[in-house]
Amino acid sequence: MRADLSKTIARYIFMEQTKKLLIPSIGFGTYKAAIQDGAQVIREALDAGYRYFDTASFYENEDVVGSVLAGSGLSRKSYFVASKIWKSDLGYDSAKEAIARSLDRLGLDYMDVCLIHWPKSSPDDTRWEERLAGTWKAMEEAKAAGKIRSIGVSNMTPKIWNQFVPQ
Repeated sequence: MRADLSKTIARYIFMEQTKKLLIPSIGFGTYKAAIQDGAQVIREALDAGYRYFDTASFYENEDVVGSVLAGSGLSRKSYFVASKIWKSDLGYDSAKEAIARSLDRLGLDYMDVCLIHWPKSSPDDTRWEERLAGTWKAMEEAKAAGKIRSIGVSNMTPKIWNQFVPQ
């Protein structure tokens, strides 16, 4: 028997972050959601009450997530979308292009959160710090332009964070 989460999730608690961005405390991770019928999986998540969807360019399902959300009848402000810039897109110019591609695939004017997915493109990447700084700058510019509401990182140690993120 599948638990009916709709009543619980529909009343999700928002966590407050700096700049007054409200983030649903329960989210739906979409990694591998497009393996079979990804659209059905996303629709079921919506029906269950999920309103926070975590995707990434690497997951190759931003178009499915965006299509289901667009067809849901929900207003844009009623759901939350996070996506991530993959390690092959690190660097200023590549990150700007990656943000534009993600927005296009999602069919959105803005993402609620955009994260750097991995800090290095490969273990032997000697220019990773430069690439991270450029990626961060591109994300800051997209945020200033209203294309991203909040920026951040994933899969990153505090040591790496402190090395490149402007304080």
